[in-house]
Amino acid sequence: MKIPTIREPMKVPAIRASIGDWVYYTSTLTFKQVSDHVVNYWEELCESELLKDMLQRAITENHNSIADYIKRQDERFFNSLVLAVYDGEPQWKEVRLEYENGDEFYDLGVLELTGAEVIFPVDGQHRVEGIKKVVSGVDDYDNEKIPVIFIGHKNDDNGKQRTRRLFNTLNRYAKPVSLRDIIALDEDDSVAIACRDLIDKHSFFTGKRVLDSKSKSISENNNEFTTIISLYECNSELLWLYIKDKIIYDSKTGKKISTRNKKIDNYLRIRPNDEEINEFIMLCSNFWTDLSEHFDDLREYKNQTTTNSSNFRSKRGGSLFFRPTALIALVRTFVLLKREFNCTFKDAFKKIDGLSLELDSDMWRNILWDPVKKTMKTSNSKAVEHTFIYCVDKELLTKKEIDKLKKELQSILQADDEDVVCAYLNKFELG
Repeated sequence: MKIPTIREPMKVPAIRASIGDWVYYTSTLTFKQVSDHVVNYWEELCESELLKDMLQRAITENHNSIADYIKRQDERFFNSLVLAVYDGEPQWKEVRLEYENGDEFYDLGVLELTGAEVIFPVDGQHRVEGIKKVVSGVDDYDNEKIPVIFIGHKNDDNGKQRTRRLFNTLNRYAKPVSLRDIIALDEDDSVAIACRDLIDKHSFFTGKRVLDSKSKSISENNNEFTTIISLYECNSELLWLYIKDKIIYDSKTGKKISTRNKKIDNYLRIRPNDEEINEFIMLCSNFWTDLSEHFDDLREYKNQTTTNSSNFRSKRGGSLFFRPTALIALVRTFVLLKREFNCTFKDAFKKIDGLSLELDSDMWRNILWDPVKKTMKTSNSKAVEHTFIYCVDKELLTKKEIDKLKKELQSILQADDEDVVCAYLNKFELG
């Protein structure tokens, strides 16, 4: 950890108050004080370099527009920064006001900061970066003041978790939070927690195996296994396996929920107890361990000393596992097979051993892979999932699902009639 620079002490008039179990101090800082005293220490909240980069990017993007706003708008105004403080020896000197009519006012005073404290933004990261940019090299804005709220932060695991949750809460209700930021910060979302644990600790994902991206897509030039978004979606399928038989109530109406998406959405809103979180993390960890040991491409990729995906994802096609659309369809397939056959994941993997997992094979050409353009066809994920299931055991699909699959394949393959589709499916059906 970088030792913070000792800065000039500050004495700031403030009001002391509390909400929930947070005690906070409302005050103001000049732009110069913000620039000199507030640092970006969000990287201290994670061990993984990937998550550190995600956090750093999340708090510094768009600060140029804040700086331009300050320079161009005479009627500029900002809402309060929320600043976390740790280390140093902050002191609160309270003042009491008494009036002749007997009214008394407490919780007014001066917050004294020694300069040894670490102060970083929980809410207002873009504003801090914009202010730092606009005061850099000029003193025109040094004495402008912005309202601030100071909170205490403990730099241990529980403190980091508590501060991450506050960050996400403040930002979630102020504006839509990107899925990428939820994965990096959310302490209530079980899937996000599991993703961070995998990236930090699991041997298949450590060492730059996951791409920090705002979308699922990944190019042939990337050596990572998959993207952070597709990893989240895969683990969401595992969450459905974990909670499908649990009784979950709507957080607003209190009624029992039965539909898949509503169950998942409500489960992710409130942090489960530690036992459930650990159980789900273990489920995810075991799944990815078994998967990476069962399939040759994944085992070979995992055992590389220098990560390189060129043998598994290229203009020639490569492995289905290294394409997010196909990977997510495969995970859905394995989840269904495990449930329907009440088997282990290892046994579920074995059930597709006779099927091709190469994009440029007869089975997936024109369905997942465009052999002319040498690109993925990403709109057929449900058809891919149902094709896998049909070929393993078509009895697992309803008649409606089979009819829909055949119609989709007829359109995708540009077949004149359904007989062509039946011949295609029969060719690959395991039996």
